[in-house]
Parts: sequence; C-alpha cells; structure tokens
Amino acid sequence: MLKKPSMIVMICLLFTMLGGGIASAHVTVLPSETVQGTYEKFAVRVPTEKDIPTVKVEVKIPIDSVSISRFEPKPGWKYDLTKDASGKITSVTWTATGDGLSATEFGEFYMQGKVADNASSITWKAYQTYKDGSIVEWVGANGSDKPASVTKVSVKPDGAATDSHGNTAASAGSTAGGGHDGQPAAAPAASQTPLYLSIIALILGIIALIVSVSKKKASR
Repeated sequence: MLKKPSMIVMICLLFTMLGGGIASAHVTVLPSETVQGTYEKFAVRVPTEKDIPTVKVEVKIPIDSVSISRFEPKPGWKYDLTKDASGKITSVTWTATGDGLSATEFGEFYMQGKVADNASSITWKAYQTYKDGSIVEWVGANGSDKPASVTKVSVKPDGAATDSHGNTAASAGSTAGGGHDGQPAAAPAASQTPLYLSIIALILGIIALIVSVSKKKASR
C-alpha cells in the first residue's frame, strides 16, 4: 500500500492536470494584450467541453473599448451581426451550418477592428450554445468558473507613429495588423504553461511512486 506522502503527491498531480485542462477549455479572445489606437486581429477560440457539438457562439462587442468592422468567413459557419442605432456592431453570432464543433474539436473565429484610444482593457462576454440547446455563459469575473475573456490594453507610447487616418501604428512586439489597409496579423498561439505544469507534476508523481515502492521492498 502506498505511503501517505505518495498519496498526497498523486492527489496534487490529479488536481494539477485537471486544473490545466479547465484553464485551457475557456472561450478566449486573442491576443491577450494590445495597444491603444491600433488596428488588431482578434481570434475567438472556442473549445467544446461536452460530449455534444457546439453549434453557436455569440460574442458581445464592448464598443467603448473596441470598434469591430470585419469578419473572416469560416467554412461550415455563418455569422449575423447586431448593431446599435448609430450603426456600430454590438455583437456577432456564429452559427454552424453543418455539424459544428464536436467533443474533441475547437474552432477559431476571426474579426478585425480598432482599439479605442482611451481603452484600458477589453472584456469579451461570450455565449456558447450546444446542440441540445444548453448555453454556457462566459461572462464572469476573472477567477470565476466561467470568466469572460479579457484583452489588456497598454497605453499608446509617446511619439508613436500614426497612419494617414490618425491610427496608432502597431509596435514591434504587438500582434496588431498594419495601418489603414486593415490587414491583420495572425493571433499568437495559446500559452503552453498548463501543459508544462502537468508534465512536471506527472514526472514528480512518478518519482515519488518509485521511491515509495523501493522503500516498501527494502523494508521487507
């Protein structure tokens, strides 16, 4: 029978692996950081957590922080827009025209727009609908079970170059798109930190198990 310390290590390993899976399963909007006044390409990353397909995704556009104007077509999906009285896009809904995203799949939906000059963050509230009609609302605060994705917005650098429309040019470290042509750059890859932590925890758990078994054999 395993000793108590080894049991504790294995339990910690289990929770670490589960925690990594949960963290990576949220609906997120990339990039996680951008700069005031830039044109940016945003990627809405949607994983399916249930055994049934995801068939609809709605994202609210916080128009005080960002102005979205373009959407990239996605095969197997259509999108519908909601606008306010002034014509600004306040939400986008992607609906599957085929099978949607199955239990082992995720999808990315792309949109492009301009970050507000005075924005400090962009909070993206998202609603994920499954084939059975159930809806998961990703609208909570950071640290909650179903948090809304947040893009941090840095202050416009002093002396930052602007294009012919007065928009801030993307900095060298930004994933923002170009200037007035609106051509966006690819969104960054998701953080692999949860995966690395899970691997380290797994290795530590295996070592602890080997030591425990060795001690048990030596005591016989």
